[in-house]
Amino acid sequence: MTTAVPPTDQAAATPHRAARRSVGTALLLGAAGAALVLLAGGRTWSEGTAPVAQGGAVPEQASGQDVTALPGALAIVALAALVAVFAVRGAGRTLVAALLALSGAGIVAAALTGAGDTAALEEKAAKVSGLTRASIENVSHTAWPWVAVAGGALLLLAGLLALRYGRHWPAMSGRYERDGTPRPRRARAAVDPDRPEELWKALDRGEDPTGGSGK
Repeated sequence: MTTAVPPTDQAAATPHRAARRSVGTALLLGAAGAALVLLAGGRTWSEGTAPVAQGGAVPEQASGQDVTALPGALAIVALAALVAVFAVRGAGRTLVAALLALSGAGIVAAALTGAGDTAALEEKAAKVSGLTRASIENVSHTAWPWVAVAGGALLLLAGLLALRYGRHWPAMSGRYERDGTPRPRRARAAVDPDRPEELWKALDRGEDPTGGSGK
């Protein structure tokens, strides 16, 4: 005969199951998002040609780091926040989760702004021509800024998961059980008065080998 689970128990277990699933999902999203952003930052975002004397032209390329270093820096911050969210509790965990989400949002904004930017190409063209300002022609943009946008979106989702379910996630400390309660201390074995080495060890630990209270 199957025993039915009371509805109240099922309702109480549902958030915990969702929290367990969200841990792995957030870690996967965060790691994949940061990897995409860091990869995209080293790739070419825009290309063009810089006119030079006698009707010539020099090809120029600008990487994500040339356009804006902000996505790469925020990706590192997001990775640190993703790890730190398991090392803190309470309000601290909420703040770290918010930092993770904000880092993802900042990456999305910076990558979208840099997707059509030509300032980095113009700066390189000015160095080639020796002029303070130089034009850039035949400009084209690659898909790598959008890869960074996707990575930032994944980090944002990881941060939102941490904000929603983070209070149920386990912490790194081994002194606590999964439900957050301290583990009981193990009782120490009684000291054998006939063994002097055990008496000295007990004294070093601050215990009274005669059975009284320690320090």
